[in-house]
Amino acid sequence: MNAHEIDYEIFGEEMQYVEIELDPQEAVVAEAGSFMMMDTDIKMNTIFGDGSNQDNSVLGKIFSAGKRMLTGESLFMTAFLNIGQGKKKVSFASPYPGKILPIDLSEMGGRFTCQKDAFLCAAKGVSIGIEFSKKLGRGLFGGEGFIMQKLEGDGMTFIHAGGTLAKKTLGPGEVLKVDTGCIVGFTKDVDYDIEFVGGIRNTVFGGEGLFFATLRGPGTVYIQSLPFSRLAGRVLASIPRGGKDKGEGSILGTLGDIVGGDNRF
Repeated sequence: MNAHEIDYEIFGEEMQYVEIELDPQEAVVAEAGSFMMMDTDIKMNTIFGDGSNQDNSVLGKIFSAGKRMLTGESLFMTAFLNIGQGKKKVSFASPYPGKILPIDLSEMGGRFTCQKDAFLCAAKGVSIGIEFSKKLGRGLFGGEGFIMQKLEGDGMTFIHAGGTLAKKTLGPGEVLKVDTGCIVGFTKDVDYDIEFVGGIRNTVFGGEGLFFATLRGPGTVYIQSLPFSRLAGRVLASIPRGGKDKGEGSILGTLGDIVGGDNRF
């Protein structure tokens, strides 16, 4: 498998975007909704599956695309091909505040596993598939369910992490315990499982869930400080219910909003 060789540059801090430079006849594939802007002479095509052409038969393409449905993604992806004479650029944006992480699969042993909604875009030729959990506990309680995304090939791929990104390199047998929602992805040799928090007080009053993930080296693990599920939960919790505002935590309530400058009438 030989993916297209692409050059890139990442811009921004909290809301990043990646600008990819394509030589003539080079292409990049992306999830629907991530496109930001592009030069002329770049042709956009909707393709069935990921365009990696691992199996050119009709049945193979249907099976490849069908696997993507299990991760909650569309059957189709969008390919951006440079049909011009010189170098052209196309950009893709982060879906929410965080960091874009470039992954060179040729340096990761040809495979990288990430959470279901982390994938942003990749050089054409990279296979975007699924990885089933072989462990019942991990599947039922691991936060990401039985299915994670599996990126395979030898090209560049870009994934998105919420908040601040942490990189941890684990030695053989070294274990890192992580909140299940905070995992962004890990290299192929990392063993991933879940572990019960333990203790009555931790279980009932800890507020951190009943399980956390255990990642065992050797390998590299990427952790995010703000999973989208946590961000969405905070937003939903702050929505006024019954027409009443929370008053931003002020003991003065609505009067506190007026004094504080939040004059929404």
